[in-house]
Order: sequence, then structure tokens, then C-alpha cells
Amino acid sequence: MQKILFQIARTGIISEPASAADESLRRIPGRLNDEVLRLLGRALAIRHVDAGSCNGCELEIHATNNPYYNLEGLGIKFVASPRHADMLLVTGPVSRNMEEALRRTYEAMPEPKLVVAIGDCGCDGGIFGENYASCGRVANVIPVDVAVPGCPPEPNAIIQGILTAVSVARG
Repeated sequence: MQKILFQIARTGIISEPASAADESLRRIPGRLNDEVLRLLGRALAIRHVDAGSCNGCELEIHATNNPYYNLEGLGIKFVASPRHADMLLVTGPVSRNMEEALRRTYEAMPEPKLVVAIGDCGCDGGIFGENYASCGRVANVIPVDVAVPGCPPEPNAIIQGILTAVSVARG
């Protein structure tokens, strides 16, 4: 135990500098709020649907809500009902059992409908592809506005994908 304590004291605190992407996200809040308010007239409400993923993307989506990334501080919140949602965030390849549920969720959303596919599985089917149990990518079931690749994508990439979808909808 003493050996470990001496090693900790010798090493000190080690941290890495913030990346350029992190710095660019720190300047976004005001601009994002303006864009969202111009497009929707209110805060952006997101409904998340797990269509059959391994939960790796969900962990990263939850990380966007932690104090470091602070998605809610950007004027973006997650909602429980698709009737209150402006954007649908879909993770995983769409399993055959989730196909109808995903369609119904999409149809229940009011206009304008924004859809963001998260992760390699949502973008192109990932390692599962299309088979007897999977419809493959999200775009095979509902229209997708923005795809965020990665297995799983980092929180920065997810936030950038959300921003891209808002700017695409704004036209």
C-alpha cells in the first residue's frame, strides 16, 4: 500500500488538454438556442428509441446529459412521448420486433420531424446488417436526416449530429 501511495505522490495529477472539438462546443450554446428557437419557437425535444442496440450508444447519449457536455444547458431535452418530440434519436439496427414500434413512434411525432441515426448499426446495420431478425439500418424503416457513425460515437459527435439536423431542417 505504501508503495502505491509513493507512486501516486511522485506522479502527481495527470490530465489531458481539452480537444479542439470540446472548445468549439463551449461556444455553441447561444447560437444553438437561437437556431432552435427560430426553427421551433421553443426548446428542442428529443425522443430516443433503442431499436435493438447493444447499449453502447445509449451510454454515450447519457454522457451528453452529464455536467461536462450539458446538453440540457444548450436548450435540448429528452421527452418520454413522441407527441412532444421534435427529433427522434434512434440507436441500433432495427430488429424485426421493433420495426412497427419505430414506425408508430415516427408517425406520432408532429411536423417538422427530424431523425438522427446514431452509431454504425443505426447508419448501415453495423455487424448485424440485414437478416432474418434485423431490418438493418434505420433508413430502411423511416427517413433519416442525419447519420452519426461510430461504434459508439463520442458525445461530441452526437451533439454535432443533433446540431447538423437542426441546421438541415432550418434550411
